[in-house]
Amino acid sequence: MTTTLPTASGSFGDKPELTFPANQPPADLQVQVLEQGTGATVESGQTIEVNYLGQVWGGSVFDNSYDRGSSIGFPIGVGRVISGWDSSLVGAQIGSRVLISIPPHEGYGPMGNPRAGIRGDDTLVFVVDVLDAR
Repeated sequence: MTTTLPTASGSFGDKPELTFPANQPPADLQVQVLEQGTGATVESGQTIEVNYLGQVWGGSVFDNSYDRGSSIGFPIGVGRVISGWDSSLVGAQIGSRVLISIPPHEGYGPMGNPRAGIRGDDTLVFVVDVLDAR
């Protein structure tokens, strides 16, 4: 059974809007490259620079860097961010726009992230523009 992923509006650099299908979220991590970049490949241990929008599956946006007008940088592939990000962004090419569906066990786990309005059973969906890695 294939699970349909949400669709994202806009292109690389634009703040996306997600449209969710009627089906249940996938049980496993899903990564879909919406726009293939042509830059270097992101490697574990690098600091990655991204713009992103995060939304609960079928629910509200809980965070996005587009409205703040500034990207964020963080170490990737070394356990500093949720495991779904480490698993899906290592190997991406700079300049790519990636859609990621992250099940609860690769997101914030059973405790969720109450301050962000994320429950322990929420599937998270991100659109990530990979700007740089060094």
